[in-house]
Amino acid sequence: MDLNETSPREWLYLTTPIYYVNDIPHIGHAYTTIACDVVARTARMTGKPVFFLTGTDEHGQKVWQSAQKFNLSPKIYVDRIMPRFRDLWKSFRISNDDFVRTTEDRHILGVQDALDRLWKKGDIYEGPYEGWYCMFDERFWTQKDVPDGLCPDCKRPVEQVRETNYFFRMSRYQDWLVNWYREHPESIRPESRYNEIMGFLEKPLEDLCISRPVSRMPWGIPIPFAKEYVTYVWFDALLNYITVPLSSPGGAENLKRLWPATHVIGKDILTTHAVYWPTILHALDLEPPRLIFAHGWWTVNGEKMSKSRGNAVDPVVYAERYGSDILRYFLMREGQFGQDADFSDSALVQRVNADLANDLGNLLSRVVAMANRYGEAGVFRIPEDYTPSPELLQAAREMLPEVPRLALRFEFHKALGVLWNFISLLNRYVDSRAPWVLAKDPGRKNELDSVLSDLLEGVRITAVYLAPFMPQTAIRIFESLKSTESLTGLSYQTDGVWGRLPKTLALEPVSPLFEKRNPDGSVQKEPRPSRQEPPEKSGGTPVLASPGDAPSTDPENPGQVQPEARPAKPEIDLEAFQKVELTPARVLAAEPVPKSKKLLKLTVDIGREKRTVVAGIAGSYTPEELVGKTILVLANLKPAKLMGVESQGMVLAAQTEGGVSLITFDRDLDPGSEIR
Repeated sequence: MDLNETSPREWLYLTTPIYYVNDIPHIGHAYTTIACDVVARTARMTGKPVFFLTGTDEHGQKVWQSAQKFNLSPKIYVDRIMPRFRDLWKSFRISNDDFVRTTEDRHILGVQDALDRLWKKGDIYEGPYEGWYCMFDERFWTQKDVPDGLCPDCKRPVEQVRETNYFFRMSRYQDWLVNWYREHPESIRPESRYNEIMGFLEKPLEDLCISRPVSRMPWGIPIPFAKEYVTYVWFDALLNYITVPLSSPGGAENLKRLWPATHVIGKDILTTHAVYWPTILHALDLEPPRLIFAHGWWTVNGEKMSKSRGNAVDPVVYAERYGSDILRYFLMREGQFGQDADFSDSALVQRVNADLANDLGNLLSRVVAMANRYGEAGVFRIPEDYTPSPELLQAAREMLPEVPRLALRFEFHKALGVLWNFISLLNRYVDSRAPWVLAKDPGRKNELDSVLSDLLEGVRITAVYLAPFMPQTAIRIFESLKSTESLTGLSYQTDGVWGRLPKTLALEPVSPLFEKRNPDGSVQKEPRPSRQEPPEKSGGTPVLASPGDAPSTDPENPGQVQPEARPAKPEIDLEAFQKVELTPARVLAAEPVPKSKKLLKLTVDIGREKRTVVAGIAGSYTPEELVGKTILVLANLKPAKLMGVESQGMVLAAQTEGGVSLITFDRDLDPGSEIR
């Protein structure tokens, strides 16, 4: 993005923390950066100019000590570590406009200029210091902060330090900062983080030590008015968000155009970014950030993630195993941004198999295969008198604009939920309109082509709204549809509207967008046939079953037999029906019943309590597919023992010759919601 653009449009200046290079990237780094990328891509597609900045923090004691361990100079060490971050962002298709390193001259000179200004202004002074120092956090604490001799943040031992240093008069700006936050409560999100900072500011702020003596720690930006000192890493790092625009052509005008920033961080560094940073900015005559959004942490199977526990999630490993788009989707869909979320392989596999392979991947495969099969010599033509389905057109116009609106509010899980509701609508449209039935009647050719036009356009517009979350997947969908969209210049206004497909499409059957996975993450070699598997090519024309005929195979669901009509059951009155308690239940766990080939033992949440339900569905579902699903359960059925396991309810499903299909819901809802 050209920072010299003279347009009066308001810019989105989007920033991540710059990541400390004392170690390799972890899943938290990826989470923050992917979230910012989704917001940046979404904003660009709305027509908003965006400048998206990330980078690496390369000074400080931990970096210096890590370099010593490898017998390297600090500069050589950071030069080796930094590409792991830069290259990881490339593999995740992060669309940052700049990448800053704090060892670059443009940053060093900017920090030294800021130090000079604050020194001349009287906001920096020299003084003696005696206190407790945490080596891990590179931070001083007072005696009252460490009554047990442990750092309040990392819980590691602190050590006594006595030395002369330079201090920023942070205490001078406490009243101003409190008033600012009272007037701008929306500037820290979520609300719990705002309350945390307001609670922190109830205690007197101390002045901030911003130097380290070269004799103790030589790796840092030299202080221009005191060469025997280097700059404290947290003061240095917090200035990159202004040194980058100031060092570009246009300097102060560029900063004025961009500022204030929208800043995304993890909750563990909230205090430094919401207290230290705004006071430094105010002293430099700049406003605080427009927004600081502090997201939660990822746990692993309910436990805190850490290298010492051996449960740290390496984004490089998972991107190689599943693909970066799948990991992007999972991180944005699985948890609520701002709250802690849990990472598990079973949840990831369930998302891959259910959401991506079944819902989206099979939809694309089925629709393209039918358009190819029912076209003329592989060429599909949208009818001249084509009129879109009112249902799909209304959904596209009313549902889909919610996706970018929610994404720009950092409500990523809700945005993807809305998009998947639209995908579910398309899947139901396939089943209800049954193009394979229309194809048997030459007189309904125009109707068939209109239905397929609806579906092709529905899949295309899905890809447009999916692009900020899964850019590589969106490109594959565009290519499969032979549509002309590209990620460059993609726009909701022009591309996110109905009717953009070319009138003639030479389509070919597509390979699966996503491969189903086994519980260990490996690719399923022989996927179980399901209702949504892509159609196979057929050498002949299947015949529909009619009364008195033998049942025939549905051409769009090979291996599935169309059931004959069931006899009606006796009528019941309302009073009898009201005795039945049907309730949505979320599957928390699933496992095979020992010595049974058909039964699965499910642990379900029905809202008021958790129950065990035994279901004969092992031939149609694996345990991993079920975890996380919301299903329909008959809750007031008398308990019964099956293979020695007490079942406290009944799972409801539709029976087919090919297996069973669980009754689920087309949108998110709470377990125990009333059925009526």
